[in-house]
Amino acid sequence: MTTPTLATLYRAYMDAHYRWGVGGRWKPMVIGEPAPELEARFPAARWFGMVSAWNPLSVLQPDPVNRAEDERLHAAIRERGWQAVPGFASAPDRTWREPTWMVFDIAPGDLDALAREFGQLSTLGWERGQPVRLRMDAARPTAVAPHPHVDWIQ
Repeated sequence: MTTPTLATLYRAYMDAHYRWGVGGRWKPMVIGEPAPELEARFPAARWFGMVSAWNPLSVLQPDPVNRAEDERLHAAIRERGWQAVPGFASAPDRTWREPTWMVFDIAPGDLDALAREFGQLSTLGWERGQPVRLRMDAARPTAVAPHPHVDWIQ
């Protein structure tokens, strides 16, 4: 098996389907579009972030390892005083799916630090009323064109 390039992973993250859940219902989020339903549901939040602990750096891990890391991430979110609801990201054809946490009132720097702590290459993050942004913890490869809703944070 070959390791995917950063450009390949970026494309997969851009094409992924993202959802957040509350009350047993899954609601979509789309990079480049606002998330008014989520923001209405959590009106006190000023900044939003979605982060996972599964498959650090997009390297597949066994389910027990992923589940343990997810529990550790959820505990870290609670210990730091942030509110969160479950979410997930998936390939459009659902051949890949992993749980995430939608975290409220987490500052961009804190979201980036949390993602790094759990070995994540990308997160979603945005300020209330603004479009959802993909945050890539890497330098933009020259083969990847700039995108108005993507932050390359290195």
